[in-house]
Amino acid sequence: MVSIQPDMERDALTFFFVAGEASGDLHGSRLIREIRRLYPASRFVGHGGDRMKAEGMEIVEHINNLAIMGFTEVIKQLPYMLRVMKITIEKLKQYRPDRLILIDYPGFNLRLARKAGDLGIPVTYFILPQVWAWKEKRISVLREYVDQALCIFPFEQVWFKERGVPAEFVGHPFAEQTVSGNVGPFYEKHDLNRQSPILVLLPGSRQQEIDRHWTIFLETVDQLKRQIPDLQVVVGRAPDVTLEPVPEYVKVEEREIQAAMTAGTAALVASGTATLEAAVFDLPMVVCYRLSAPTWWLARRMAKVSYASMVNLIADRRVVPEYLQSDMTPANLAGAVLPLLTDTAERKKMLSGFEEIRRTLGLPGVYERAATAILGATRR
Repeated sequence: MVSIQPDMERDALTFFFVAGEASGDLHGSRLIREIRRLYPASRFVGHGGDRMKAEGMEIVEHINNLAIMGFTEVIKQLPYMLRVMKITIEKLKQYRPDRLILIDYPGFNLRLARKAGDLGIPVTYFILPQVWAWKEKRISVLREYVDQALCIFPFEQVWFKERGVPAEFVGHPFAEQTVSGNVGPFYEKHDLNRQSPILVLLPGSRQQEIDRHWTIFLETVDQLKRQIPDLQVVVGRAPDVTLEPVPEYVKVEEREIQAAMTAGTAALVASGTATLEAAVFDLPMVVCYRLSAPTWWLARRMAKVSYASMVNLIADRRVVPEYLQSDMTPANLAGAVLPLLTDTAERKKMLSGFEEIRRTLGLPGVYERAATAILGATRR
């Protein structure tokens, strides 16, 4: 696609982005890159992380401070979040951006959408809140205050349109990813043996998740190693989280997580976007998650879906096993992971389900399509 050549002075556009988590920072950075490529006279400011900053965005609040999850946790941080909201509104009044671009992070972004609407600032929502899963009442905010909704699952486009939100399916960001066959350097980096199975641990991207999951992950590995002594273990560690303790046999990978997924035999994954990414990389997995007791109590009563992992939600059936809350025990996890480490019927069935999932994600070019749609709506 040929980029638009604007009058750099007269036609300059300002975009205010809000991403509150590491995944939003990644998607935001790629979206910024495409907008600038298509329309060079663009300025970017807002909340994000190091990736968005590297693409030229002026950071107002960093995601390291914004990544809060869980009902009780949010309540504890409420004074801080109220201050961030106040600062954000002041910045919107200061910059008067041509468009506010919200990425996921619904607890904050839906409230901000209301404020932006009152200020007359057009709003794009990229990666829509999963109101089809819970808190469906939030649809009224999207319907009233969001004038452009870009969704990443095909079923979302139908669901939102039926409820009065003119959503546009642009494809899923994971459609951009391809499985690389060259994992030799990764094996060498971690001194891995190609003949022995590799278990990949993905305990979460937030410290709150690590604190609840890590001990259980390690106890699970201990049980598996009693049955498979030559089992190799690699953990994907997200930025700014601490893993304690880390046994000597566990290899820590901080940057090449996708290489770990490609090299892995099976995985133990905290429910989140990593489950879908593992499916894209054909990595059989067991999904698990623990919340604080009050958050779990509320979540069970508010959720409208039967599954926790995106893989199962997309397929609308149990493709991967899920062990949540009290069911997340070392015995349960080890028993479910064990058949995935060898060429079993369970493993083959799961891989077949992953192929079905990948077909729903759309074609590559997701960020270009999203950027084109945003620029088209902004320059009307």
